[in-house]
Amino acid sequence: MKIAIAALSKEEDATISTQAGRAAYYLIYEDGTLVETWKNPFAAGGGGAGWGVAKVLAEKKVKKVIAGRFGGNMETALREAGIELEEKKGVVEECH
Repeated sequence: MKIAIAALSKEEDATISTQAGRAAYYLIYEDGTLVETWKNPFAAGGGGAGWGVAKVLAEKKVKKVIAGRFGGNMETALREAGIELEEKKGVVEECH
C-alpha cells in the first residue's frame, strides 16, 4: 500500500508536519520502502493547498496520508478520493 507522510523536511528522520496542506514535503512509501520524496508546491501561497495536495496524492495512487492535522477541505478531498487519513505526531520513520 502507498502511504504519504507529511514532513517538515525531506529526510526520513523528519518531524511529521502539523499542517497537511502546508507540509514542506511528502515522503511516499510503498510496502515500507521510500519510493518518492515530493516537495509540496502548495506549502506557501494562497488558499486551496489542501485540495491541491489531495489531488496530487490521488494521482500518485496514495491510499493513506499521515499528518499532524488535516484541514476540512483536505479531509473532504481525501475522503472523496477514497484515501484514508490518520492524524499522528512524531517522526516520519516511525510511521511506515
